[in-house]
Parts: sequence; C-alpha cells; structure tokens
Amino acid sequence: MALDQEVIHLAKILWEYHHMHHEPEKSECILALGSHDLRVAERAADLYLQGWAPLIIFSGGLGNFTKGVWTEPEADQFARIAVERGVPPEAILTENKSTNTGENILFTAQLLKEKKLDITHFIVVQKPYMERRSFATFKKHWPDKHLVVTSPQISFEDYPTSEISIEKLINIMVGDFQRIKLYPEKGFQIAQHIPDHVWQAYERLVALEFNKHLVS
Repeated sequence: MALDQEVIHLAKILWEYHHMHHEPEKSECILALGSHDLRVAERAADLYLQGWAPLIIFSGGLGNFTKGVWTEPEADQFARIAVERGVPPEAILTENKSTNTGENILFTAQLLKEKKLDITHFIVVQKPYMERRSFATFKKHWPDKHLVVTSPQISFEDYPTSEISIEKLINIMVGDFQRIKLYPEKGFQIAQHIPDHVWQAYERLVALEFNKHLVS
C-alpha cells in the first residue's frame, strides 16, 4: 500500500518526537529492552564492543508482538545474537520474564538486587520509536538512576521490514504516542512535554484511521 505524502510527513513528526537524541556515555551497564526487533540486540552488542559499558542486561520475555509468534524469550534471543557478534557470555545477564516496559525495569532491578550489583549509570537500548517511552518509564521507576537512551541507527524510511510494514509502524507509533500522553496519569511514566505540532500530527493520523494500536 502506497501512503500519500501527508501521511509520511505526519509520521516523520512522530518518529522525530519519539527519539531522545541522546549520545552514548561511558556507563556501568547497557540495558537492552526486548522486542520483536532483533536490531536492538545488535545495537546493544555494538555499544559493548565499542567499550561504552562492561555489562549488558537483556530484558524481555514474550510481549505483545512476540507472544504466540516466538517460543524463545526475547532476552534469550538477544543474548545469543550478542554472543554471535562477539560479546563474551560472561558479560551478559538476562531477565526473561517481563512482558512490558514497566516490567523490564522492575524485573531488572530485582535481578541486580539478587546479583548484589549497585549500578547507577545505564545506556538503555530500545526500538527507535520507543526511546521516549522507555526513558519516561525508567525515570518513573528508577528516578535516582542516570540513563541515556539510544536505538538502532535507522531512518524512518529504512525501518520497515517484512514483519513490520510501514502501515503497521505508523499504527504502533501512534499508539506509543498516545501512551506517552496517558500513562503518567496511571503512574506508569513521568510526564513529558508534547509540542502542539506533534499533538496535531497525532490527531490527524488517528483521524486517518491509524488507530490499530490505541488503548481505550
């Protein structure tokens, strides 16, 4: 399905807003949040191999887009990709029970407590359109920790795959944007500023029926 230029323009506004534009910083841990996108694991592995942190934690069980599709938890698949890319197994911890971003953070905190690791500086790796939500969720549950957020270095045009079409990508981005607006009231995330032009782009995309990932 070909999308008209208005839709592409509006989608790029949301894509840009979802990015935090953080630069990697020397940290104690790379925390990669699980998903259907294996490129997140590759990005986390590359950051480790570049020397940004001495430890990677992969967090993820089976979530919205992998439950019923994958049989192996996201974290386990991510860890295998990292090892294949050259990360030593002893530099990896996995948390493979979480099913959403909040659980990623809470279950990782429990894992670190069990391992008696007191980590204060993180690089969080997520999908490009989940950077802002991941930041907001992390700061809600771990306000005393320092983090930068990054993602696979992919443009909007290059992101779609055979599994995630551009239409599905836009629906997901619209839904994730809605959650940025709604979830602070539910206690799931910190509140973040939403510029008027971004809100208007979201409303227009909903009016154009990119509403498949909205919560009621």
